[in-house]
Amino acid sequence: MRAMIFDGQAPTLRAADIPVPDPARDQVLIRLEACGVCRTDLHVVDSDLTDPRLPLIPGHEIVGRIEHLGDGVTGLQVGERVGVPWLGRTCGACDFCRTERENLCDAPEFTGYTLNGGYAEYCVADADFVFRLPEERKAAELAPLLCAGLIGYRSYRLAGPVERLGIYGFGAAAHILCQIAVHQGVEVFAFTRDGDEAAQDFARKLGAQWAGGSSHSSPALLDAAIIFAPVGDLVPIALKALRKGGKVICGGIHMSDIPAFPYADLWQERSILSVANLTRADGEAFFPLAEAAQVRTETVVYNLEKANEALDDLRNGRLQGAAVLVP
Repeated sequence: MRAMIFDGQAPTLRAADIPVPDPARDQVLIRLEACGVCRTDLHVVDSDLTDPRLPLIPGHEIVGRIEHLGDGVTGLQVGERVGVPWLGRTCGACDFCRTERENLCDAPEFTGYTLNGGYAEYCVADADFVFRLPEERKAAELAPLLCAGLIGYRSYRLAGPVERLGIYGFGAAAHILCQIAVHQGVEVFAFTRDGDEAAQDFARKLGAQWAGGSSHSSPALLDAAIIFAPVGDLVPIALKALRKGGKVICGGIHMSDIPAFPYADLWQERSILSVANLTRADGEAFFPLAEAAQVRTETVVYNLEKANEALDDLRNGRLQGAAVLVP
């Protein structure tokens, strides 16, 4: 099969022909239809995230069809469409797993980081960590939901009940979450790179109440702000936009250092919270909600062999929506 492989030589992947993997017990073999290109993939190949299992096939927004069932797999069928997310395996025994917080597992495995992912024609995945996906949607449209959608949803859920929501960084996750929040009657305020009028117009098109540069003051106090851009400087800015008791949710796995800020900006029970990974329960709640909200993803499709080009476009802010690779 064809695959794009990261050998640790940032920031380039190499194309290779390698054997199709065999599913182990309790795994399924999946023939890829599409794989989204996530900012976390960028952090892996740019070495912001250390200790990937090399050589590595990146990618964790996987959409495909089951080609073969490993021994012990029940409840899934050959030919069924499934998705594979970032969280690929947990120990099931630590305190976090036993208290419905498997996203904080002490011994996790991650798709496209410690497990081979979806920048390939085939992949294997643990049967317990795949999600059934709708048949009627195009694979490329579904792919961003597997991480951008799931992490956006988890960030949104952790924000709690809100009437006014700020979103900082209007990329793949933000454009999905904006549609869900608007569907639920929430006023969305979108903060983009300064001068990025295309992104601001895009946010308004998706129902944002207001859109402007991230250096601008919010036109209204926010109940919560979710930061998807990996820019620590945005945390103090977002804090200043909160009403009393508001939350800043940092939705990325990697972020540059947060600069010092006055305690007064945090006082009155404002809080800062990070989001780590996802749980299978997040997926069970998110996918029906995305269907109810009729979420539509904006994608730019690349052939599998163009993975380096897709990563570079993401790295340099040239994308509106999400990049997706197709075999």
